[in-house]
Amino acid sequence: MQNQKYTNELIHETSPYLLQHAHNPVNWQPWGEKALNQAKSGNKLLLISIGYSACHWCHVMEHESFEDAEVAQVMNEHFVCIKIDREERPDIDHIYMTAVQLLTGRGGWPLNCIALPDGRPIWGGTYFPKDSWVEALNAVAVFYSENPKKTEEYAAKMHRGIEQNSLTSVSNGQTNSDPLLLPALLSKWGNQFDTKNGGTKGAPKFMLPNNWQFLLRAGYQFQDKKISDQVKLTLQKMAFGGLYDQIGGGFARYSTDEIWKVPHFEKMLYDNAQLLGLYANAFKTEPNPTYKQVIEETIEFLKRELLSPENGFYSALDADSEGEEGKFYVWTKSELELILKNDFALFSEHFNVNSLGFWEHNQYILLRTEENASFAASHQLQEKELETKRKNWKSLLLAEREKRIRPGLDDKILASWNAMTITGLLGCYNALGQDEYLQLAFRNAKFLKSKMIGDDGRLLHSYKNNQAKINGFLEDYAFVIEAFIAIFESTGEKSWLDEAARLTEITLTEFFDNEKNVFSFTSNDQKDLITRTYEIHDNVIPASNSVMAKNLFRLSYLLDRSEYLTTAKKMLDLVSGNMADYPSGYSNWSQLMLNLTGNHFEVAIVGENALNLLKEFQRNYLPQVVFCAGTSENNLPLLANRFVAGKTLIYICQDNSCQLPIQTVEEALALIQKK
Repeated sequence: MQNQKYTNELIHETSPYLLQHAHNPVNWQPWGEKALNQAKSGNKLLLISIGYSACHWCHVMEHESFEDAEVAQVMNEHFVCIKIDREERPDIDHIYMTAVQLLTGRGGWPLNCIALPDGRPIWGGTYFPKDSWVEALNAVAVFYSENPKKTEEYAAKMHRGIEQNSLTSVSNGQTNSDPLLLPALLSKWGNQFDTKNGGTKGAPKFMLPNNWQFLLRAGYQFQDKKISDQVKLTLQKMAFGGLYDQIGGGFARYSTDEIWKVPHFEKMLYDNAQLLGLYANAFKTEPNPTYKQVIEETIEFLKRELLSPENGFYSALDADSEGEEGKFYVWTKSELELILKNDFALFSEHFNVNSLGFWEHNQYILLRTEENASFAASHQLQEKELETKRKNWKSLLLAEREKRIRPGLDDKILASWNAMTITGLLGCYNALGQDEYLQLAFRNAKFLKSKMIGDDGRLLHSYKNNQAKINGFLEDYAFVIEAFIAIFESTGEKSWLDEAARLTEITLTEFFDNEKNVFSFTSNDQKDLITRTYEIHDNVIPASNSVMAKNLFRLSYLLDRSEYLTTAKKMLDLVSGNMADYPSGYSNWSQLMLNLTGNHFEVAIVGENALNLLKEFQRNYLPQVVFCAGTSENNLPLLANRFVAGKTLIYICQDNSCQLPIQTVEEALALIQKK
């Protein structure tokens, strides 16, 4: 190994992002007691720098500033420098992101914040060019030295602001769970639709899968063609664009333009996990071959590039390789002609190796403008013939791409993101009936149970090198509980429901704030933060509170725990007063509102053939149904005393009041789906 001129405390970490900075001349330390005590004993300011391994501008700032010995000298002289992987410590990121947003009106990564030795922030921003960075550091250091009292006053003011901001999403004692709120939300949302390119107007375009999950359901439930058509348009345009890896499957994080053409090339597990579930549900409403193709290719991508030997899924792939963003994914014409030979002309039409697909430096981003069937017809090909060609093209180009230097891999395994993947895979299993997807979900779930639950029965957040660490956050509990409920609802295996129930009790004990009727992001025993935060807004990932509220709703019926339903309703009441002002920030909450105000059902299936009937049910889009299935006598509330030997019976229930049993899925669907 090459001798390194510098090595700092990050060399002992497992996070790929932290290890990237282990040989900077900056005396980086991880967040922890040692660094915090050093700041207090030396009365030195904390310089807290937060990013993640797939962050392009984080790499840029590292190269320009953190690898520069002169810049490092300024940092080391005046500050105790702490590097944080936001994906390992989202709790710390929440606090200092809030601070920077209050200070500057915007946020993002890299996130750089200066704080008093006790952690209270006084200054911050995102990316800084080298000269601006050094100038700012010197100015803050001088101000702190010359104005300690003013700095203390400012820190106290900022601290109050962070605490208040954490609950600004909560209605000020006003509640509004009126069913008429939803049509108002949808009308406001509709004004933002990009009816040409899909998604919402403007650029950049983030996929925000949870928004489209809600809109898919709203279009279905309200029979609103405009909304349903917008969801279809969006899913098609995303799948056709350069945002989607046309050769290797899987989606990049967002599109820099309005037409989904040029992505920011990093691939995140959480995006692809959620998009699996979205395309699976869309397929249930309409068996569009594009949706099926996206599902199949994205799962292949996850297996090929993000699945660990232990059946955990890694976190992300970088945007950059060889110092260039997107280099791994784009092609020149000459490369394609050499590889594809006589098929180049047809390929270039199918994937727009033309002025539309042209990007920069004579490189092309592959994207589509037509469904496979219409393209085949217009080129006098049988659809099967085109599919054979497409498979051959992909095989050739994937093999060629594998010869390239790969983007960096963030190989830590996060409980929350893996749980999202389980839920997404189960959605695909239910939609397409592929047992492989169920087995992949099972193996991942068993990994979480065996490797990411500690001896005390509590979840841990991050895993690498056979070591799980960092106490689980609310997001871990919420998404793991959601995944384990989904396993039960897809298979009838009660042990997973039991584990979801056990983790829910821990969550209620360790995270729930009884005064505010909402869950804190960190547990009661988390002592190294200046404040506790509350994750309320749905974003690229749904808020952990909205996920937990939906879990409580489902468990209230599966376990007959009315107090869970009461809590879920109180949580929704807290945010409902603000939903009309910012619909997209409450899309997962809005799904809970649909549960509470729509025509919701519990379906109990009991008998020897229960699992086959369950599988038949699950092929249908039934977001308003909680499923409970068992093949034998069972003490679950929805199944108790309902087993009849030799028969498989279906009970359609609402609020635990059930109709007389029926025996076919067809009869049951007629009752559930009647308008």
